[in-house]
Amino acid sequence: MAQRPPRIVDPKQFPIVGVDDHLPPLPGERLAEAALRERFAAEAHAWTPEFHGDGARLLPDQDPTPASVLIPLVLREEGPRVLLTRRTAHLRDHAGQISFPGGRVEAADESAVHTALRETEEEVGLAREHVQVLGQLNIYTTVTGYRVTPVVALVNPGFSLALDAFEVEEAFEVPLQFLMTPAHHRRHEMTWQGLRRQFLSMPWHAPDADGLSREYFIWGATAAMLRNLYCYLR
Repeated sequence: MAQRPPRIVDPKQFPIVGVDDHLPPLPGERLAEAALRERFAAEAHAWTPEFHGDGARLLPDQDPTPASVLIPLVLREEGPRVLLTRRTAHLRDHAGQISFPGGRVEAADESAVHTALRETEEEVGLAREHVQVLGQLNIYTTVTGYRVTPVVALVNPGFSLALDAFEVEEAFEVPLQFLMTPAHHRRHEMTWQGLRRQFLSMPWHAPDADGLSREYFIWGATAAMLRNLYCYLR
């Protein structure tokens, strides 16, 4: 059985080997509600995901656990914003990291969409009546052993959240325009057992729930799925 790669505790320690400012930002009109609906309705439109995950490559003889996450695009007046969570520090997987709401598939789940909606409601209390699913991106396989289906959805304002205090330290929003601007995408590199691995980071600075300035270090699988969303919308 292949040895599982060591957990990355501090991603900031790995050097930045590039910034993708050579790629164009997505214009605001491409991120408007109507444009997002049109893009996901055009299923025949070809696209190429950039990231598939390192799980299959680094752990070829292990069966990953099926999971789903929701990429919630909140329809604010100033433009869509992505709802993200900061995980609690005591969790076994992804402790303290920035993540989409989501989790592993359960036996009663009817589909990847059902898993994403159920997990989101359990983790942050976002009621399904506020969520309109647009579609799915490619599956992403993580080095922590999950085969993740990202489900993209629009979220109508007017909702209230109730965080699961065991799993979620904080929920916050980042402008979709910021995340769809590759000048904010930084590439880090590491080597494990002779295999090179790159990951993205997209640091976002904003006041936290207490009004204190904080760096939300978006990286790893979350950043990779956001980059795939950029590729899809481009």
